[in-house]
Amino acid sequence: MDRNAVIAGRYRLERKVGRGAMGVVWRAHDERLDRTVAVKQLLPDTWSDDAPFRSIVRAMREARVAARLEHPHAVTVYDVAEQDGTPFLVMEFLPSRPLTELLADDGPLPAGRVAELGAQIASALAAAHENGILHRDVTPNNVLITGDGQAKIADFGLSHAMGEGTMTGGGLVVGTPAYLSPEVADGEEPGYPSDVFSLGSTLYTALEGAPPFGTDANQIALLKRVARGEITAPRTTGPLTDVLLRLLRRDPRERPDMAEAERMLAAVADGRSAILSGTKRLPAPTRRSRLPFVIAGGVVVAGGALAGILLFDGDSPEAVAPVAAPSPSAAKPVCEARYEIANRWPGGSEVRVSVRNAQDTRLTGWEVSWTLPPGTRIANLWNGSLAQDGDRVRVSELDWNAVLPAGGTTTFGFIAATEQEGGDAPVAVCRSS
Repeated sequence: MDRNAVIAGRYRLERKVGRGAMGVVWRAHDERLDRTVAVKQLLPDTWSDDAPFRSIVRAMREARVAARLEHPHAVTVYDVAEQDGTPFLVMEFLPSRPLTELLADDGPLPAGRVAELGAQIASALAAAHENGILHRDVTPNNVLITGDGQAKIADFGLSHAMGEGTMTGGGLVVGTPAYLSPEVADGEEPGYPSDVFSLGSTLYTALEGAPPFGTDANQIALLKRVARGEITAPRTTGPLTDVLLRLLRRDPRERPDMAEAERMLAAVADGRSAILSGTKRLPAPTRRSRLPFVIAGGVVVAGGALAGILLFDGDSPEAVAPVAAPSPSAAKPVCEARYEIANRWPGGSEVRVSVRNAQDTRLTGWEVSWTLPPGTRIANLWNGSLAQDGDRVRVSELDWNAVLPAGGTTTFGFIAATEQEGGDAPVAVCRSS
């Protein structure tokens, strides 16, 4: 298609402004309504063998899906047109630049700015989810930053409305590999938790300067790394990092839903605590269920990860022993710690430790301690303060995550370098400080 071509008798193409997942994007003039629009031309190399019919059907379906969403932080779709067997999507023209370009020019963004942009995008995706719409390709390239600094999510070209048939098939993985969720990279159908993970990956990139799984010209190797959930430990610490690690949890059941992600990101952007009780969880496949947690003095297998959990009552160093039917007068633990080996690789592992306030009142300080397995050392701790005496380790709160409301949680993590393969997770002890 050439400049000055008129599409559907009304959209005059002016110049190419970019390329999306399914084709070229033009700036165009709507001669009927006298306004500037963006026109996305679906290119022949993205068509199926029975093009153009399937391509037109796919574009019509995409337009129906995208037009259902009206949100200030989502690019608006106006129309779908067809010219000489080629489908075109007509959208809001938005003077902007992709987040990818912003990061290339300016480098990683401050945490507060990342949280602000993330809350805006999460609000649009939450509205999409409420309407039964998946985005399926949330990446920095699909986040547009306008001249006044607002964020809009673009290119619902890979969207899939729940209840509508899919136009992909044959085992095709749809999305950008570096930002896929582990379950999608592992061949499962995408769902709402997949969008949550991809948003976390996008914001992680904005904060850290690189995707959580790194980059690799070998896309198969990258997909395998994504499927294993081998994220690179973040260099930054703070409340935003804690939120992002929640969005990036390997098990989709453990991620917040998009509305909760928006709330947490908005709280960080406003300088408020993002750690509240009652976090909503997303539905997950029943086939992922594992043995129930065993509390106090044991090793727990949950979702394929090893975890050691111990409950403590106040400052007492004695574990609360499990009982089959605790009496009403039994002492309630002050806090709980869950030590989870999230990822393993030769010579090391990524560890995440969750701390939960088990009281009915707020907790104003906490400390988690455990004994290091032989030949293990800690590197790259985030979201906590480390003290070590021989093989005895203590991690305590930082200023921003010291106070936990009733039932509230926070997470810290680190890289454990080890000389031994495998082994059980140590038992972690939580107490108030």
